[in-house]
Amino acid sequence: MPMPVRTIRTEMPGVLLIESKCAFDDRGFFSEAYSVTTWRDARFEEQFIQDNLSLSRKGTLRGMHYQVEPYGIGKFIRVLSGTIFDVGVDLRKGSPTFGQWLGRTLRAEDAVGIYFPSGIAHGYVALDDNSIVFYKCTQVHVPEAERVLNYRDPQVGIKWPVAPTLVSPKDAEAPFLDKAEYNFVYV
Repeated sequence: MPMPVRTIRTEMPGVLLIESKCAFDDRGFFSEAYSVTTWRDARFEEQFIQDNLSLSRKGTLRGMHYQVEPYGIGKFIRVLSGTIFDVGVDLRKGSPTFGQWLGRTLRAEDAVGIYFPSGIAHGYVALDDNSIVFYKCTQVHVPEAERVLNYRDPQVGIKWPVAPTLVSPKDAEAPFLDKAEYNFVYV
């Protein structure tokens, strides 16, 4: 039996919360995490071609990652275990929210994910140990197109709910927005 999803627009153009239905019983729950037909019925037309999975300890920061065009990547993020604070920064020239950030707390038990289209730098901080994050991506990883925006950029001003304690050197040393390379155009 198909389980409908609901797409919810956010204050950032193109960024959607996607709510899955769950069927609960004595065993636990079942949820159809992704169905091209059901998602298309909810007016979600993007095609996913790569799935990623990460495990993070509490305080781990991953981000703010993106790929420049022609390898721009859209990501649907869902938490399978634990809790994260998930953030996107709009890098699309001409967007009404250019340079602004959007953040949401995502919990495994909520069955809600977030979709960031190409042109949004993405990152998160794990709020629990053993936070497992599942990503569905619209593009494969292309190392030469990968870029990082600094998560501490005062111009962007992300308000992280906890201070990140585990950050990769690549993420810690990333450029601020005024020095970052991006080539996205809002349409």
